Amino acid sequence: MTAKLIQTNNKPFKKVKLDPITLDVIENAMFSARWEMDAVLFRTAMSPGIREQGDEFPMIANLEGKMVVGQFGSFIHGFKEAFEGTIEEGDMFLTSDPYSCNGAVSHNNDWLLLRPFFKDGRLISYAAMFGHMTDVGGKVPGSLPTDATEIFEEGIRIPPTKIYKKDVLQEDILELILHNCRLPQWNRSDFNAIVASIRTAEKRVIEAAERFGDNVYYSALEELLDRNKKAMAKLIKTTVPTQKQYFEDYICDDGLEMGPYKIKCAMWRKGDKVIFDFEGTDPQSTSSINFFLNEEMFKMFCGVYMIMVFDPAIMFNDGFYDLMEVRIPDGSILKPKYPAALSCRTHALGRIFDVLGGLLGQGAPDFLCAAGFSDSPHLMYSGYDKHGEWYQLYMIGFGGVPGKPMGDGPDGHSLWPSFTNVPNEFLESYFPLVIEEYYTVPDSGGAGFHRGGNALATTYKFLEPGNVSIHDDRWLTYPWGVNGGHPGARSTKTLVRKNGDTEILPSKCDRLQVHEGDTLYHVTWGGGGWGDPFTRPAERVAFDVEAGLLTRDGAKGNYGVIVKPDYTVSKAATTKLRAKMSKARGKTKLFDKGFENIAELKKRCKEETGLDAPSDPVFQTWVKAAS
Repeated sequence: MTAKLIQTNNKPFKKVKLDPITLDVIENAMFSARWEMDAVLFRTAMSPGIREQGDEFPMIANLEGKMVVGQFGSFIHGFKEAFEGTIEEGDMFLTSDPYSCNGAVSHNNDWLLLRPFFKDGRLISYAAMFGHMTDVGGKVPGSLPTDATEIFEEGIRIPPTKIYKKDVLQEDILELILHNCRLPQWNRSDFNAIVASIRTAEKRVIEAAERFGDNVYYSALEELLDRNKKAMAKLIKTTVPTQKQYFEDYICDDGLEMGPYKIKCAMWRKGDKVIFDFEGTDPQSTSSINFFLNEEMFKMFCGVYMIMVFDPAIMFNDGFYDLMEVRIPDGSILKPKYPAALSCRTHALGRIFDVLGGLLGQGAPDFLCAAGFSDSPHLMYSGYDKHGEWYQLYMIGFGGVPGKPMGDGPDGHSLWPSFTNVPNEFLESYFPLVIEEYYTVPDSGGAGFHRGGNALATTYKFLEPGNVSIHDDRWLTYPWGVNGGHPGARSTKTLVRKNGDTEILPSKCDRLQVHEGDTLYHVTWGGGGWGDPFTRPAERVAFDVEAGLLTRDGAKGNYGVIVKPDYTVSKAATTKLRAKMSKARGKTKLFDKGFENIAELKKRCKEETGLDAPSDPVFQTWVKAAS
């Protein structure tokens, strides 16, 4: 069953030939409208997750629902397949339930708003935007419970709903939804901000169609999609081999003392089409780390990754989707069966990018990227302050971005390219905490010809009693290095109580009670290195030491470079040391994962500690010592 389109003018559009200048003008007009959507949202939203960090994803699509410009495609295809009602002029749809929209959104916190644009009674375009709501109810503040076993525990689920009919807000429905959220005023503001951003896009689309004519506008969008398809077809033929390539990576644990969970994928080219097959991926988890991966969404992930690595000049849109086939086994951690919990799917989502990096570069190792897009660490802190007022923080942390063919990985950077940090001044002004330290950790990025980005360390001192939730990964497995590059460092979380007691925390935990004066040391992962570190110019290594990105010991032990007190290189000693270290190491590895296999790591831990539960804090203490 699919949605039924109702329009008063059924006259079809005609495809016309466009001159390059007109096409260029319309293309840039669409880009401008897409960025204007962001500007409207950021200036009117209330939650720091959207307003400060940019946890939102806009798009403008053609009349079939294919994204032409945007950050995150594939919303509309899944929605249209799942929605059984009509699509009419004046409608705006709201949904947040992954199971009701074929995974167009992947957990309840993401509110997706979608609007069809009509002109003279005909559907001419769509626009959509989703933003992460700080809270949608459920068993824990923030609505991301690690220990949830069903989606019913994760907050209110909104099936595809006409929240506007004939441009009239259905206020009773909105009030019912907001009644289930801990921060209704934030949700209302963010909802209205998303609505305003979509209406802005609609205004710009109609302006473009009126200026150039409906057929020209329609033809321009088709041409932009077709141009992307042709460029991606060439890219696929030149970079994807016909022989199957395999890669696997792991989510370290599920927060319920089980794991690690394997994500395995095979990739090959058959004619003009690239096929991705996730056969061999582990079954779904009993906890909330499952990721309902919509096939169209994975195509989007893959497309943007290929474009950024191989040819950033290509305009990214949905035009290439016919060139990909994605196979995901039912009942796996990437296609869980209803009503599996989904709220903490970020770990699998991040790991998908690392798997893509391991797959896409095997046929052309010079284009291989290391690991480090591995995760999107979350911190939540909530409670009642001394005045009896409720406070609730949701924020995303950053890690080390991997070394890549064209240069070093950024230090302490985001998984998503358009995300920014919540400024420390903002946090200290609006929440009862102090940021005592905020820095990137020297030597935590994997050594390589191109260095992996360093991890981000933040020290939070809590000023009020409250509850903390932490969601992170890459504490057991390393962000691997490639082409001789070393793995990045793993993440750690440590809580020091006011009385001096120290607790090593699991990377995933909820309802952690903190008190005034307690301090959290929150350290993320480093990105893997790219290329042989002994070939990195010694002067660049010395510069990294002077800049505080490496220590002298790190320069010597990982790069074979002797850096003098004045930050110059001891050339003779460096040449001798590098030759010795290179000979002792032998041939470089295509992938360096830090250990041969996880089974061996768990076996050693069991022998030394008697533990076999990866999420146990004592196990994590052993892992930290074993590093």
